[in-house]
Amino acid sequence: MTTRDAAAGTTGFKDIAVRALRDARAAIAQLAGGLGTAVPALGLLLLTAVAAVTAPLGVGLLIGQPVPRALHALARRERARLGRCGPEVIAPEPPPVRLRAALADPVTRRELRWLARHATLGFVLGLLGVLLPIAAVRDCVFPLLWPLAPPDATSTSLGIGTAHTWPQAAAVTLLGLGWTAIILGLFPALARLQSAPGRLLLAAGPETDLSLRVAELTATRAAALDAHATELRRIERSLHDGTQNRIVTVTVLLGAARRMVARDPEGAGELLERAQSAAEQALAELRTVARGILPPVLADRGLAGALTGLAAHCAVPCRTDVDVPERCAASVEATAYFVVAEALTNVAKHSGAEAATVTARARGGRLRLRIEDDGRGGADEQGGSGLTGIRDRVAAHDGTLTLASPPGGPTVLDVDLPCGT
Repeated sequence: MTTRDAAAGTTGFKDIAVRALRDARAAIAQLAGGLGTAVPALGLLLLTAVAAVTAPLGVGLLIGQPVPRALHALARRERARLGRCGPEVIAPEPPPVRLRAALADPVTRRELRWLARHATLGFVLGLLGVLLPIAAVRDCVFPLLWPLAPPDATSTSLGIGTAHTWPQAAAVTLLGLGWTAIILGLFPALARLQSAPGRLLLAAGPETDLSLRVAELTATRAAALDAHATELRRIERSLHDGTQNRIVTVTVLLGAARRMVARDPEGAGELLERAQSAAEQALAELRTVARGILPPVLADRGLAGALTGLAAHCAVPCRTDVDVPERCAASVEATAYFVVAEALTNVAKHSGAEAATVTARARGGRLRLRIEDDGRGGADEQGGSGLTGIRDRVAAHDGTLTLASPPGGPTVLDVDLPCGT
C-alpha cells in the first residue's frame, strides 16, 4: 500500500466517523424532542382512558370535553417537531373540537392511534435517547470519579458491581464504550422508529378532499403567473418610459453635437454635457430596474441587512426585529424583501403613522413577517395600495397573508412563507 492510499484510507475513516457522530447527535436530539411530546401524550392517553371508563357514569363526558382540543394541539406540536428534523408533515384540514363530531372524524381517529403509539413506544424510545447517553458518559469517565466515590458505591450505570481496584474501575469504561457503540449504531434507526407513527398518521390522509388542494394549487399557480406578468410589465414600463427615452435623448444630442462641432464648438460642448447628463440618468434608472429584479443587498447582507436598510430609508421611523438564523431560498428572500418594501411604502403614503415595526422570524421551516404601524387604519386591498400584488407574490410561494386594519388603527400585516431550500 502506498502512502497516498494510506492517507486516502485515513481520510475515508475520518469521514465515516464524523458522519456517524453527526447522525448520532441528531438522533439523540430527535429522541429527546420526541420525549418532550411523549410525556404529555402519555398524560392525555391516561385522561382519555379515564374518560372512556367513566363515560357510563356521566363523568367521562365532562372529562372528555377538552380531550379533542388538547389532542389536536399536541398533534400540531408533533408535526412542527417532525418538520424541524425532516420533511415537513402536511397537516390535514382542521378537525372538529366538539366531542361527538371529533369521535366521528377520521383525522381525530388517526390522531388517537398516533397518541396510543407515541405515548407507549415513543415514550420508551425517548427515555432511551436521554438515559443511554448519560449512562455512556457516566461509565466512560467513572475511572476519573472513582477516587471520589464512597467505598461501597455501585460502579456501573446498571446498578451492579463495585470497583475496589484501579483495574476494576477501568473495566467500567468498557461498558461505557459499549453504550457508545449502541448509540452510534442504533440510535438513528430508533429515531426513525419513534417518528414513523407521526409521519404516517398525522399527515393529510386519503380522506382529505384532494380536489380542494388541486383548486388551491391552481389558484396559486394563476397568482404566480399574474405576479410574474405584472412584474414583467413593470420592468418593461420602466425601461420604455425611462431608460429608453434617456438613451434616445443621448443619441439625438450626440448627433446634433457631431454636426455642430465644426461650426459651433461651444454649442457642441453644451450638447455633449447634456448628453452626458442624460446618459448618467439612464444608467441610474437601469441600476434601479436591476435592483428591482433582485436586490443585490440580499446577496451582500442577507435578509436581516436588507430589511434593516429598508427600515432606515423609510419616511416613517421604523424599528426592525429580525431573527432568521439561516438563509432562505433566494426567491423567498426576494419576496419577503418586496413585501416589506411595498408595505413600508404604503405606511409612508397612506397611513399617517408616526412609527412602524418590522418583525421577521424563521422557525420550523417557515418565515413569518409582521409589519405593524400606528396609523389611521382602514387599509383596503381594493383601494390600489398594492396589497393585491403583495398577496399574489405570497400566494406564488404557497404562503398566506393576513391583514388587520380596523378604522383608527393599528394596521398589522402578517405574512407566512415557506423558507424553501
